[in-house]
Amino acid sequence: MVRVVWVFASILLAAQAASANCPPAGWSKDKLLALKAATFQIADVPTRERFAEAVVACLASPDPELRDGIAFEALSHMLRQEQLGTEVRLRIARDLLRRLQGADGAGFERPFAALVLAEIVRADRIKAYLPGAMREAIAADALSYVRGVKDYRGFDEREGWRHGVAHGADLLMQMARNPNFAAPDLAAKIRDAAGAQVAPPGHFYIYGEPDRLMQPIVVLAQRKAFDAAAWSAWFADLAKPAPLATWGEAYRSQAGLARLHNLRAFLTSVLVTARLSENTDDDVLLAGAEAALREL
Repeated sequence: MVRVVWVFASILLAAQAASANCPPAGWSKDKLLALKAATFQIADVPTRERFAEAVVACLASPDPELRDGIAFEALSHMLRQEQLGTEVRLRIARDLLRRLQGADGAGFERPFAALVLAEIVRADRIKAYLPGAMREAIAADALSYVRGVKDYRGFDEREGWRHGVAHGADLLMQMARNPNFAAPDLAAKIRDAAGAQVAPPGHFYIYGEPDRLMQPIVVLAQRKAFDAAAWSAWFADLAKPAPLATWGEAYRSQAGLARLHNLRAFLTSVLVTARLSENTDDDVLLAGAEAALREL
């Protein structure tokens, strides 16, 4: 009982600490909502950049309007509109990496740090600005984060989204699309990090995670990261029934059914997307994905 109370108190203190910095100083929730209605337009550059750095704290907010509707949308808009200087973007990136690595009892901060880091990486693809060391740090932490996700909560009508796997997959996808992220073996590490979350033990995906995990795979194929034989070998390994002896045994346990359900959803998403894509480079996925799907 004491342990339960201690854990609850720790989570509450973390949420209170996040709330203490959100809304940022000088801003109320009503003022932030008005800023959103005005498409986050802040004419004065120093004021805009100070706001962008401060609103990162709202990514940890338990209030979905502040976390998703204000913090993420504001940062995404300002990055996509190239409204932030390089030094500010680098400071935000360092802050996001710190949050991605930190404790996250309420389950909001790390997924949303990953989602905004995806925007940081996207901006670097449009116009390179990240130093090599920063790209290496983002890649290392992104891979570690995705592989380590154990919180599979998705949407809650009161609390909004967490969606750690999907947000992590978005970050992997942006890394896969960005030619500046070209470290040796990175493509294989991105592929395998996505693969590590395709069928987490005992959990049924219900919030579109297989479709999000599919995206970095298709992007890697379109960038010709691996040939058809390598993809087929990867899909074949992914579709092995182990620790079950055969896929027929999957129907005897919830864990087996979850693995079968998630693999089938992922492989179907890969197959349909590659077949419908106008980019023929991702056709290298077809034979392997189809063969793996037939194994199930």
